Amino acid sequence: MSKAKLKRPLNAAPVEASEWAPPALRRYLPFLLVLFAGSGCAALIYEVVWFQLLQLVIGSSAISLGVLLATYMGGMCLGSLLLPRLVSSREHPLRVYALIEGGIGICGVLVLFGVPLLDHAYAAIAGHGAWGIVLRAVLAAICLLPPTLLMGASLPAIARWIEATPEGVSWLGYFYGGNIAGAVFGCLLAGFYLLRVHDMAVATWVAVAVNIAVSVLSFRLSEKTEYTPQQENVLEAPSRAEGAMWVYITIGISGLCALGAEVIWTRLLSVMIGATVYTFSIILAVFLTGLGLGSAVGAHLSRGKVRPKMALAACQMLLAVAIAWTAYVLADALPNWPVNPLIARSAWFNFEMDLMRVSWAIFPAACLWGASFPFALAAIAGRGEDSGKLVGEVYAANTVGGILGALAFSIVLIPAIGSQDSQRVLITLAAAAAWGLWLTAWESLRGGAKFAAVAATLLVAMLIATVSEVPWLAIAYGRRMTITQNAGRALYVGEGRNSSIAISELPDGKHYFHVAGKVEASTEPYDMRLQLMLGHVPALFHPDPKSVLVVGFGAGVTAGTFVLHPQVQKITICELEPLIPPAATRYFRRENNDVMHDGRTQIFYDDARHFILTSKDKYDIITSDPIHPWVKGTSSLYSKEYFELVKQHLNPGGIVTQWVPLYESDFQTIKTELATFFDAFPNGTIWGNDINGEGYDVVLMGQVEPAKIQLDAIDDRLAREPAVKESMRPVGLDNALSILTTYAGRAPELAAWLAGATINDDMNLRLQYLAGMGLNFDQPGEIYNQILQFRKFPADIFSGSEARLTALRFALGGGSR
Repeated sequence: MSKAKLKRPLNAAPVEASEWAPPALRRYLPFLLVLFAGSGCAALIYEVVWFQLLQLVIGSSAISLGVLLATYMGGMCLGSLLLPRLVSSREHPLRVYALIEGGIGICGVLVLFGVPLLDHAYAAIAGHGAWGIVLRAVLAAICLLPPTLLMGASLPAIARWIEATPEGVSWLGYFYGGNIAGAVFGCLLAGFYLLRVHDMAVATWVAVAVNIAVSVLSFRLSEKTEYTPQQENVLEAPSRAEGAMWVYITIGISGLCALGAEVIWTRLLSVMIGATVYTFSIILAVFLTGLGLGSAVGAHLSRGKVRPKMALAACQMLLAVAIAWTAYVLADALPNWPVNPLIARSAWFNFEMDLMRVSWAIFPAACLWGASFPFALAAIAGRGEDSGKLVGEVYAANTVGGILGALAFSIVLIPAIGSQDSQRVLITLAAAAAWGLWLTAWESLRGGAKFAAVAATLLVAMLIATVSEVPWLAIAYGRRMTITQNAGRALYVGEGRNSSIAISELPDGKHYFHVAGKVEASTEPYDMRLQLMLGHVPALFHPDPKSVLVVGFGAGVTAGTFVLHPQVQKITICELEPLIPPAATRYFRRENNDVMHDGRTQIFYDDARHFILTSKDKYDIITSDPIHPWVKGTSSLYSKEYFELVKQHLNPGGIVTQWVPLYESDFQTIKTELATFFDAFPNGTIWGNDINGEGYDVVLMGQVEPAKIQLDAIDDRLAREPAVKESMRPVGLDNALSILTTYAGRAPELAAWLAGATINDDMNLRLQYLAGMGLNFDQPGEIYNQILQFRKFPADIFSGSEARLTALRFALGGGSR
């Protein structure tokens, strides 16, 4: 990098603090804000893409997400600390900034093409347990550290253009706010357009283009502006404000509370308004908007007569109040808002409602966290210091706190003490941070200020006691909580590392199992039939099933079907949330045959895709019953690559079954699910589970070899295995004819209907975006009847005695040709 021009001799008189910001900075401030906004926009697009891309490899469990977040934020922390130590302050800040942005763009391209290559190497050596976690961290570090180091270095780089005084560094609040404004736009652009309409490759190239534009403009501006290192504008030795250590501690606690609160509130809000990709984008956008606005206001106030340290302390005490406010809104206000999410089919109407509810809940606290950053900079600034070093240290302290908060609350505190007490911890920490600063200047405070501090503390203590538990209806029924009638009573409510679950009992005695605000299993006849079909049907079709893999424990009914088959020697279950199997076993033991404690059962607590990717075992049957496809993250369990992985883990003659809900969905979503499955299993079949001919859900079945189903053999098996027959009798599937009449079609016959359907692959994960848009459509009967219109009697699949075949042909005659 070329040396910057120097405008002042070393013995020149110091510039008064009131004269700085530099004339060039003031002249080009709008352009600089645009550059920082562009940088923030690209950074958020990358963050969304990289997390989605890397989760495909290392999984989406709490451990994996913690590794990703710690690596991402850790890289930014290191970058903010290293730049002032590795790059001379004599280099023009805009040239440094231009190189950083160009480097981020190069890294973005490398990550896009490098992750698929690392995927194969990782899959070959990865495993479970501590060694698996280490490998996940190594992979995340290889992919994320280079670009995040550069991202973290960007703010300290530009900070060197500003004098290290309270008046000077207050300008950085505007840059920080501009950066966050761009991040809000990038978050919404990625979540609502780039990834909904295009894919991760297109989103990456858009971010790269923004980086290149920012880099080029920065170079051009550097040629038009002169720069003098601020250390050369002063004669005295660098000084640091009194009590600087407490400021570092406070901004660290502020970061800890911000990320800890984001973890808690994102979980609760996503349960209440629907855990779609759009919900997460809205929550992040509102949080970032609050940070940006608060930062701008804090920067403006820092340039006035406000005492920055006391303002920072007041911010933390106000944050304690704001966190209590959010806790009240989430536990008492939102669950009682008279909002019917099913009124409008248009997803955009619901997005507007969601935006209003999220803003009402979290915007005040986000603004205060945003204001804390410029107050901390102004409180710690000392004349003659390297502004880049100052900003880097404050940013690093805030980021380290954020890392600790995100990990502590997601992995430790929420599972251990729940979200109610976790929010009490946040309130206490915020108040303690305020008191830490007040005590450093207690002697200088006036009597009125001391009285206000004590009164505020008493108020906060009262607020801690008022934090309520989120009602179980919100955990159980989520977005439908206000319209659910006769919900019964809660038998169990738990908050785990990965999700919140509930088990309820209806007035008629039926039990419901809930995950993430959705009913995922129940003892209702239609749900029992589906759960039994997923297990019993492939087990009866397979001539000799010895090993099975069950994806998702749920109520355990599907896994429990295999307990009744004497040929099965090994039952492997992959479940993401450790709370689920014990709770389900307690309340569904009779229905699931106590599969958890069966000697053949082995349970792995991990993301199913990661488990299959890294497993060396093969199975005779793999059955998959994940959560609904509109829930963020589950689209990877409906992708073409996932089904190819499943196919690779089937023994010869093996069978895979996959659940597909027809309710809460539209035609486009269902066609994508079917077309994607049939892309991997060209001869796949569909088996219906409808309610009085109105549709409900279906089971997709696939095999590597052409399917062959012998009716007589099924009846013989049922005769030899009375426990299986008795298990299926309550749902009307206790003989070959009743089972095979659920046949609804197969891939070749549906080719015309599925023509043009989007294939859900790893690079677009389009299904979660389609499903999120079609959430309010409920037309299972129409969808199922259209599928049946293409059904023909599969004479090449079914075989058996003439009498049985004739009876089956007659039973299927209503929709067959």
